[in-house]
Amino acid sequence: MASTEGLVPITRSFLASYYDKLPLTPLSDDVSRLSSEIRSCASDFLNQSPPSPGETLLVQEADSPPPHKIDENMWKNREQMEEILYLLEKSNWPIVLQQQSTPETCELAAMLEKIKDKFQKTLKALESFQAKNSDRIFNTVMTYLPRDFRGTLIRQQRERSERNKQAEVDALVNSGGSIRERYAMLWKQQMNRRRMLAQLGSATGVYKTLVKYLVGVPQVLLDFVRQINDDDGPMEEQRHRYGPPLYSLTTMILFIRLFLALSWRRFEASKLTNHQAAIFEQAVDVYTSEFERLITFLSEVFANSPFFISAEVAGAIDGRTSDDYKEISVPAGKTHEVSLVVESINSYIAWDFSLAQGTMNMDIGFSIEYTNPSGEKTLILPYRRYDSDQGNFCTMVAGNYKLIWDNSYSAFFKKSLRYKVDCIPPVAEPQNSITGVE
Repeated sequence: MASTEGLVPITRSFLASYYDKLPLTPLSDDVSRLSSEIRSCASDFLNQSPPSPGETLLVQEADSPPPHKIDENMWKNREQMEEILYLLEKSNWPIVLQQQSTPETCELAAMLEKIKDKFQKTLKALESFQAKNSDRIFNTVMTYLPRDFRGTLIRQQRERSERNKQAEVDALVNSGGSIRERYAMLWKQQMNRRRMLAQLGSATGVYKTLVKYLVGVPQVLLDFVRQINDDDGPMEEQRHRYGPPLYSLTTMILFIRLFLALSWRRFEASKLTNHQAAIFEQAVDVYTSEFERLITFLSEVFANSPFFISAEVAGAIDGRTSDDYKEISVPAGKTHEVSLVVESINSYIAWDFSLAQGTMNMDIGFSIEYTNPSGEKTLILPYRRYDSDQGNFCTMVAGNYKLIWDNSYSAFFKKSLRYKVDCIPPVAEPQNSITGVE
């Protein structure tokens, strides 16, 4: 069991620094060019005859923005490759093409076989990438768990869970489920894995005690699995750096599939022109080569990226060593209050706060109230929930002001709050300014 002493989970700031050293060579300009050209060819098919209901859905999907998450895009690309491979099966070719009765159809058939081989190769590379990445994460996590029966039980639990998930997929396929339905189930299973990790990392009370001491899960590991996929957590930096090229490739393969599906349905009436076939072949060449290059690069990046770093490194990179800010944890069902005694009117009360990256349910209630000498309270800033806020106001009366961060609505999750509060007295203007004398 590896020691976690002095370690904290990676932060977005750390990943930004880490990724600075690993720039991705931009995609070929051909990706954008050929994506546009093959989408234009698809539009030509739509002008020949109106789309079927299924084609309309495919057009809408192809023209919609790709998913935001890296792994969701990976699953989307994998799904589209399988859809294309299905269309490239000889039994699914247009009848005229299956017969190969002319030199033109024979030449096209030979090209399709080569394209099919390329997609099969790229699909296998993607499947290998996903499997290795999943195993790497699991095996890294296991290094921080006790090397006794507890670790064995966790491995057995994972294997049993994965067998059950595969059985669900097999049942769907055997009942005639489509490729689209199968990948919808696969993605749902992936999200369930994430949800279980987040719940584990956020466990409190008795359950947390059992997880930490009976199972032997270190707290730093619980923190890691809880915050790793937060919207502004470490993976957001990954999406920021490497998402855009992946999004472009997701769009490209959707256009390729759209082109192929539309052309197959209209093949009897209008065979592919040499220009259309050439665009199709070039698009496949560029997509498969660029996609394989991308996942090869990401494999190397992910393989060397740590999950945990020292607290000193995290603090230095995050730049959170300033004494002006305080960091506290607001327990579930509790509030945190800061009282300021204001002695002069026209003073300014200013605040700046945010919730730490990885905080579950990223918001907290905030309000400001004034208490006069007789104990009567007046609400200065109405209650509202924020993930971060900064502001100020000018005091009209002296007295006691209270800033309140409210986590009482949360039944389970604590909030890690970083805040700074100042009371700035009024600035006395020089007498010559008041009288107008220069």
